Amino acid sequence: MSVKIRLQRHGKKGKPFYWIVAADARAKRDGKYLEKIGTYNPNVNPAEIDLDVDGAVKWLQNGAQPTDTAKAILSYKGAMLKNHLAGGVRKGALTEEQAEAKFTAWLEEKATKISDKAAGLSKAQSEAKAKAFAAEKAVNEARIEAAKPVVEEVVEEVVAEVEETAEATEEKSAE
Repeated sequence: MSVKIRLQRHGKKGKPFYWIVAADARAKRDGKYLEKIGTYNPNVNPAEIDLDVDGAVKWLQNGAQPTDTAKAILSYKGAMLKNHLAGGVRKGALTEEQAEAKFTAWLEEKATKISDKAAGLSKAQSEAKAKAFAAEKAVNEARIEAAKPVVEEVVEEVVAEVEETAEATEEKSAE
């Protein structure tokens, strides 16, 4: 029996949510699976991935083949690296401590990259809000300024007409 590590779709239409599972290659996409390894939520930015790295490594060492998307997710979370380092330990190229040190260093570096991305996204979002607010404020001020002269012109015209009629009535009464 060949085993694949793949995604199993859940969630409603337009809002996908995936389980990362180890399943028989002959099973349906959303059918029977051997073990649930984690979850993947692509609806948020950055995507939420909850993965049992040790469980994924166990299945990889037993010969499970990940699909392309699952391989990308496993690589992103470090399961492929941990599997690679475990192979080096088995061959004698590394000790267990060296492999664990390399893996933890990689995890720390990855965590800083993810936090930087989240900070950059929040900063970009706040800048976009500030820019939109400034543009809206400028439009409102322009609208107010455009409305102001019209009122003043009308008032000036009415005042001029009143003055003309007053002068005309004075002239008539003076005659």
